[in-house]
Amino acid sequence: MDISVIIPVYNEEENLPVLYERLKKVLHDQKLQHELLFVNDGSQDASLERIHALAARDPAVKYIDFSRNFGHQIAVTAGLESCRGKAVVIMDADLQDPPEVVPELYAKWKEGYEVVAARRRARQGESVFKRSTAALFYRLLSRLTSVQIPVDTGDFRIIDRRVVEVLRRMPESHKFLRGQIAWIGFRQTTIEYDRAERLAGQTGYTFRKMLRLALDGITGFSDLPLKAVTYFGILVTVFAFFMTLYVLYSRYILEDYVQGWSSLMISVLFLGGVQMIAIGIIGEYLSRMNDDVRKRPLYIVRDTNL
Repeated sequence: MDISVIIPVYNEEENLPVLYERLKKVLHDQKLQHELLFVNDGSQDASLERIHALAARDPAVKYIDFSRNFGHQIAVTAGLESCRGKAVVIMDADLQDPPEVVPELYAKWKEGYEVVAARRRARQGESVFKRSTAALFYRLLSRLTSVQIPVDTGDFRIIDRRVVEVLRRMPESHKFLRGQIAWIGFRQTTIEYDRAERLAGQTGYTFRKMLRLALDGITGFSDLPLKAVTYFGILVTVFAFFMTLYVLYSRYILEDYVQGWSSLMISVLFLGGVQMIAIGIIGEYLSRMNDDVRKRPLYIVRDTNL
């Protein structure tokens, strides 16, 4: 098997036939022995029926059907655990990642790179808010982590079989695959492309899911938030020390001891806020550890033709 294409699917019934035709064309043009591995992540529309129809007419179409929605990163992980290709492409089903870029990714992989990520040069059909928050997140993540994660890249990429085998040995339940792949190392590079507008349907990546992914990226590859709590605690302690000196000076030197209700309330609220932030950050890390300790399966398969 020359190449596997892993495609997580969530409510993409209108996009799947077009995606299939375009992918088959570029793969046939390259004369590549291939498999198209669709992972149905609990779709509520007719996506699964479309996948079944494709699989019935094309033996290269494989599928995994989850028992419910487990999330994009888990769907990709399921594909990585089942794919057979020497090279593996990860791409979404909404056609924002153009199939016509795959030959360019494959050519770079043939040059000897184990990872070739597709960097977004332009993002069509997306709001200013989404573009600006995405750009901010990628740059913030690169500053916070010790791992060099390429900015403006999603999961659209090609990876070598050796990278796939390492990913299979990384058991954490909160997946952030682009960070894990960057952490693995090997020879990595990027190519640039223009991200297209979604062909049809609504995105499954809500703001809440994007925020969750951002938290997984930061907490999975940086301990800086924990260090920041420590530094902030030192700063607050210094502030409280000088406030104490000021109160003693006002009481015994200036003899201005009007009841300090305002300063007291400000101090209590400020310290309370700092404590809540600290507890929240520590709780986020403990929650990740708790999920990993449980060792529950990452996903449950209802049906597959593998």
